[in-house]
Formats: sequence, C-alpha cells, structure tokens
Amino acid sequence: MCIAVFLWQAHPRYPFLLLQNRDEYHNRPTTPVGWWEGCEILGGRDEVAGGTWLACSRGGRLAFLTNVLELDTDPEAKSRGDLPVLFLKSTKTPKEFAQELAKEAHRYNGFNLVLADIPSRTMIYLSNRPKGEAILVQEVPPGIHVLSNAKLDSPWHKAQRLRLNFEEEIKKYGEGEMPVKEMIQKLMRDGVKADKRELPRICELDWEFNLSSIFVEVDTPLGRYGTRSSAAVTVRQNGDLSFYENYLDNDHAWKEHTVNCQIQKLSWLKEIWNP
Repeated sequence: MCIAVFLWQAHPRYPFLLLQNRDEYHNRPTTPVGWWEGCEILGGRDEVAGGTWLACSRGGRLAFLTNVLELDTDPEAKSRGDLPVLFLKSTKTPKEFAQELAKEAHRYNGFNLVLADIPSRTMIYLSNRPKGEAILVQEVPPGIHVLSNAKLDSPWHKAQRLRLNFEEEIKKYGEGEMPVKEMIQKLMRDGVKADKRELPRICELDWEFNLSSIFVEVDTPLGRYGTRSSAAVTVRQNGDLSFYENYLDNDHAWKEHTVNCQIQKLSWLKEIWNP
C-alpha cells in the first residue's frame, strides 16, 4: 500500500510537485533512490522483484503506482513494479503506453498507475480495477490529486485528510518556495486512523483500520509492515528536478538524501509561465 498527493500544472513555480509514502514490509530488501546502472532511471528499487514504485528519467518522464486494496491476489501475477520501469524505458507517449498496457493489464494484480511526460505536459492515469470492468485510461487534469489504494481521487479517509492538509500548505506558501522536507514531516508522518465506520470493508476490518492512516505502522506474523520511505519530487519551471527521500534502510535506520538533475527540453515552461 502507498499513498501520494501531487500538484500538476497548477503552480507558477512548480509544474509538478509530489509527496509519496511507500508502505512495505520492513524486512523486504530495497535500494534507496539513485541512478540505475546502465539506464537513465532515477528512483528506488525493490531488490526482490526488481521494480519500483516511483521513478523518473532525465528526459522528464515520470511514473508512480499504488496497489489496489483487494481481498484476494494472484501469487502468479506479473510484478506491478515492472510497470514504471517499462514506461521509462519506452519511447511511447503516456497515452500510447497506457493503451498498449490495457491489453494485458489483467495479468497483474490490482494497480493504479500514473504516467507523465513533463515536457509535453501530458499525464495519464490507468487502473485495472474493478475486475470485470473496462480498463480505465484517462488524462489527469491540472490541479491537486491524491492516489491511495482505490481509484484516483477516491474519497477515502486518509486521501481526503492528505488532500486537505496539502491544500493548506499550498495556500500557506502561495507562489513561493515549497519546503518539501518540512511538508514530508508534517503531512506524510500523520498517523491518525479512520473511524471504523468509514472503512471500505474490502478486507479484514482490523487490517483496514491499521492501513487507514497516511503513515502506517503495524506488526504482523510476517514482520513489521508500514511506511518505510517518504519521497518528494519537485520540478521547477526551469527544468530543475529534485528527488528527496527519507527512508528506512536495510538495517532499519532512518536516513535521508536528495538527488538533483536537469530535465531536458523544458524551455517551453518559461514561455508558459512568463508570457
């Protein structure tokens, strides 16, 4: 389970700004955010399946995903973490990639996938749930959006809470600099859980309750499960990209670092925000 809130094409300083929590078992080996060997991918990496939950490229392509909360999953399904990698290595537009993926989306357990090409100002959302329905492929409009473990902008407790708190931060800082490290600590470490009456009742009630906060911590028979990294990705109008990560390393110690790069082909941004 993961959750992300993002601002898309709706701020004069930041064409794109995202905060995301990744929830996973703490004992699952993970490589922190960095440049992948042999390719132009920047992101964290799941050392078990080899995929990622959030990554971008120097060319301004970006992808992130969340799992869909469901009662039963297929242990033989293809790894959802491969999807962002496949997009970032592809030359297809977000829409073209999504339409092609829709043909075999049934091979994966439930997922929500956001694909973006920053230079072309294109963002697509794709989901393969609910089962039995047509695969959803839609363009993401400018504004603030929240992606949790149901469809984009679904009114779940933690999604609504995160949106409200994020909107307050955006209003607070206006057109100025966004202190994303502070925002991570203030918004993404929120452990307030939902009223049990507000839960979707898809799985066992206590499990849903433990997952209902933005920051998750729960002990299970398989080990501790919960938020093991928080990330902030910002893209400025001049093409500067910053990828900040506060993460739990494989020795269970919290660390932080930032990777910066320049996105190519973003001269159009100055023209758009400074006509």
